[in-house]
Amino acid sequence: MQATGLIPARFLTIIAHLVLVIVILWTRDENIKMSLAEEYSQSEFDQKNTEFIVALSITLGLFAVELIGFVGGVTMFMSFQGLLSTAAHSAAAIALSYFLFDQWPCEWYWYIFGFCSALPAITEAVYIIGILCFRKGF
Repeated sequence: MQATGLIPARFLTIIAHLVLVIVILWTRDENIKMSLAEEYSQSEFDQKNTEFIVALSITLGLFAVELIGFVGGVTMFMSFQGLLSTAAHSAAAIALSYFLFDQWPCEWYWYIFGFCSALPAITEAVYIIGILCFRKGF
């Protein structure tokens, strides 16, 4: 039995998460300031800025992996991957909205990254490798 509503939901949640990551990349100064003490040096700010840009850049790379597998049709019709991806990206969209508007510290982004970006991207990569390299459907 195929859940036909899962495919557009997955696409929309991935795009919502992607848009929020791009917005945070553009407006990251306030989140960086929340991670620093009240009195901070420019070098401390630059170090946090670099760390945060690396985290957001890795997230964008993981989006590429997921979108290649999904739009390429490799995992488009896999229910487990669709459900995992939809749930993770929905949670990320909600969490990143709070992250953006409540100006959470940068360190909190790593938790959102691990559960909502890395986990679905790793399972996506496993499916892609399993299907393309070993010709094995899951």
